[in-house]
Amino acid sequence: MSRRLMLSLCAMVMCLPFTVKAQELNCKVEINSDQIEGTYKEAFKTLEQAINDYMNTNVFTNTQFGNNEKIECRMFFTAKEYTDGKFVGDLQVQSIRPVYNSTYTTTLLNFKDSKIEFNYTENEPLVFSPTRMESQLTAILNYYAYLILALDFDSFSPNGGEPYYERLKSIVQMGQSSGESGWKAFEDNKNRSAVLSAFTDPATQKLRTMLYDYHRRGLDEMTTSPDKGRAKITESIGVIPEIYEIAPMSVGLSLFKDAKLDELVNIYSKAPQSEREKVFNMLQMIYPTEHERLNKIKTGQEKQ
Repeated sequence: MSRRLMLSLCAMVMCLPFTVKAQELNCKVEINSDQIEGTYKEAFKTLEQAINDYMNTNVFTNTQFGNNEKIECRMFFTAKEYTDGKFVGDLQVQSIRPVYNSTYTTTLLNFKDSKIEFNYTENEPLVFSPTRMESQLTAILNYYAYLILALDFDSFSPNGGEPYYERLKSIVQMGQSSGESGWKAFEDNKNRSAVLSAFTDPATQKLRTMLYDYHRRGLDEMTTSPDKGRAKITESIGVIPEIYEIAPMSVGLSLFKDAKLDELVNIYSKAPQSEREKVFNMLQMIYPTEHERLNKIKTGQEKQ
């Protein structure tokens, strides 16, 4: 953890001579094919292993990573159709980040992509290219690898994920040129293009500032000064109502909810009532279907 913090602070001056270049992700991959009838089980096993190898052996950045600094993440595919080598389904992507000087980990990303479509032939090699679109599958994998990296780096240093958002823009542009589902601008407000826009459009990119303030100045501070850290978290999530007022349909709002709402219940379980009510009032109009969880923030009930 300490070297991850040093990385975020010192990457601009390349001050890590004692780390070795290594792959960045520790990604658990699983494919659920229970909805598929037939004799395709072996194909799904080889696909799962191919994706696992791709995510865990390719090097996506030029940044120095130690083996103990890899980003913990998970990709859970659900196959809904598989005909003549074409996979149709969805993908749940999650990533976590350690909290300084503690054993606690916090969720950075918890997103379900319901537009997963690609062709795959059993034992087909997955070729990594940072500049070309080798296939729909590798484009999707690259997209989520760089999104995980962008969010992680943003959480450790202000705008630290910028190089990876630039990679994401290129991937999305290539995906849009392919004409395939999941990439198109304005296709829906929760596809891969919309997720990228949530972090890069001027109207909503305050989410990136919030990532840093919430995690580096908030959660990381709570281990030594709980009140000070929690106050910074309260201040940081003031960005959420601002985004709601400007872009009420932004997927960034649901990304925050799915990653952070349960955590906020626990963070504010021991907060003063005035602080709890402030957070409740900020979020209740944005997430009206989450009244039960938001009410736990208001009343100070810790999530079990």
